[in-house]
Amino acid sequence: MAPDLLPRLIAATAATIAAHTEELTTLDQAIGDGDHGVNMKRGFDAIAAAAEEIGAQPLGGALQKAGMTLVMNVGGASGPLYGSLLMGLGKAAGQDGDPDIAAMLAEGVAAVKKRGKSEAGEKTMLDVLVPVLEALRAAEPGGLTAAARAAADRGLAATEDMLATKGRASFLGERSVGHLDPGARSSALLVHAVCDVIEGKA
Repeated sequence: MAPDLLPRLIAATAATIAAHTEELTTLDQAIGDGDHGVNMKRGFDAIAAAAEEIGAQPLGGALQKAGMTLVMNVGGASGPLYGSLLMGLGKAAGQDGDPDIAAMLAEGVAAVKKRGKSEAGEKTMLDVLVPVLEALRAAEPGGLTAAARAAADRGLAATEDMLATKGRASFLGERSVGHLDPGARSSALLVHAVCDVIEGKA
C-alpha cells in the first residue's frame, strides 16, 4: 500500500462531501429530515481534522478509527451506518500486503445490513454498495475502478423509481418514488472519490 494512500483518501472523500453538501441536503429535504448533507460534512470534516492520527495507523486500524469518528460526530442514521461500513472495511483489511477490496467491501456491506436491518432494494445506500460489491467480484483486476464507478451510477439511478421501506423516507409511502435516495447519492460520491485516488487523479 502506498504510504500516501490514506492521506489522499481522507482528503478526497472530505472534499467530495464538502462540494456536494448542498446537493445532499436538497435530496434529503425531499424524502428525509433534510440534514444528510450537513451531517455528512460534519463527519468527514472530523475525519479530515484527525487525518494525522488516522493516517499513522495501518489501513485496518485507520478505517476503524475513521468509522468511530463518524459514529461520534454524525447525527441521524448516517453516522452509525457509515461508521459501520468503515469499521467493517477495516476489520477485513488485514495487516500485510495489498488489501482485497472486494473482501473488505463485503464485510462493510454486511455491517451496514446488520446495523440498518435492511437489504438492497429498499432505497438506501445499500442500493449503491451492493451493486458495487457485485461488480468488484466480477471485474478483471485491471478494471476494478471502472466497474465500481459504473455500478455505483446504475445503483444510484435505480433508487429514483424505488419505494422506500426503510428510514424516514418510508413514512412517505408512494411519495418517496421519483426521488434519488440521498444515502445512495453520498455512497456513489464516495465510490467515485475513492476510485479517483486509486487511479491517481486525486
